[in-house]
Amino acid sequence: MRYLFLTYCTKPNGQIDEAVTIANRVKTRDLQMVNVILDFKKLEVVKASMGGTTVPRDFHKIVQYYMQYYENVIQRLFKENGYEIEYNKQDAVQPAETDPG
Repeated sequence: MRYLFLTYCTKPNGQIDEAVTIANRVKTRDLQMVNVILDFKKLEVVKASMGGTTVPRDFHKIVQYYMQYYENVIQRLFKENGYEIEYNKQDAVQPAETDPG
């Protein structure tokens, strides 16, 4: 898998639900519906929007934030895309390329 999708839905009572999905590709529908799309192959933010507000597109800061909630998923995405990470909850996530050969 290559991409991490995060979608937020606001319920009538004001509560916000978060849905997390991983995928191999980004579809047009995803670009329209998903709030946050992270590309773990290129280590970049494809989309970051929260309630119509654009969020700064700093891949490492966004990953660091979500790491506290989805650590296993994020580590798996880094590993499947050829990166090893060193993660310290006090510091930013630091991916290091591995030798694919």
